Amino acid sequence: MHDTKERLLKTNFPNLQRSDLDTLQVNLGYTCNQSCKHCHVNAGPNRTETMALEHINDILSFIKNNNIKKLDLTGGAPELNKHFRYLVSEARALDVSVIDRCNLTILNEEGQQGLAKFLADNQVEVVASLPCYSKINVDEQRGKGVFEQSINGLKELNTLGYGKKGSGLILNLMYNPVGAFLPPAQDSLEKEYKQKLFNDFEIEFSNLYTLTNMPIMRFGSTLISKGEFDNYIDLLKSSHSDNNLQTVMCRNLISIDWQGYIYDCDFNQMLDMPTSFINKHKTHISELVTDNLLNSPIQIGEHCYGCTAGTGSSCGGALS
Repeated sequence: MHDTKERLLKTNFPNLQRSDLDTLQVNLGYTCNQSCKHCHVNAGPNRTETMALEHINDILSFIKNNNIKKLDLTGGAPELNKHFRYLVSEARALDVSVIDRCNLTILNEEGQQGLAKFLADNQVEVVASLPCYSKINVDEQRGKGVFEQSINGLKELNTLGYGKKGSGLILNLMYNPVGAFLPPAQDSLEKEYKQKLFNDFEIEFSNLYTLTNMPIMRFGSTLISKGEFDNYIDLLKSSHSDNNLQTVMCRNLISIDWQGYIYDCDFNQMLDMPTSFINKHKTHISELVTDNLLNSPIQIGEHCYGCTAGTGSSCGGALS
């Protein structure tokens, strides 16, 4: 696989500083039951990295001591970490909102019986990956049979109340392009998704988020192989909007890797660009003092244009 890091380090992206911290995004490991072409984590069934209970307890201690209100769980498939349900239960006991970034097919995997009900019982917000409402596009990007399994997962979540008005159970879908182009306008695409999924499958959901593909790991390597890397970077840069700089997710979020080290975002984590406060080395969540975060500089690179291109892009969807 081609490494894109050296191509991204030299940049003219505007300098960024941190605001108040309100969200921890925790990568529970790179093990996944899928191997998607766009994956910026390079996750898959053969990856064995997974967060140990020791670091999960460090995260819970940090949450308790720093009044964190939102915990965003990602992977790989975060549910494949054997401590996933423990972390969710303990965080909810602290009155912390929990987001599970779910690939949907995990709901029917061996050993995951009762997962959907567990999420509902704990009022976990589900952000579900569904890059298209077309079977052909989804299976091409994520693997044969994934679309059908994803639809089955959505139906199960709907049965429990997810995505239904008045249920309090939030089900958001995540769209990302199937190629080297920007996502369309989020509002209009959401209307298409809602109409198509309801008409074809009677599926309901709360909101649609659009996410720009990042030129790193698996997707970045594919761009290089196809000779499209430079053109894609040019597209991101030419589509940059300063209006998105104030609301990029890295200003209020820190990303924590499976070993407990902190980064400005999940993308920097995959590029091994850590946030550092102690002797210019990696900082572990157990060492972090939040006073060091406010107004601290954020590590930037050419990939950052992916968050500010067009209407902007974040783990919470478009920025404008």
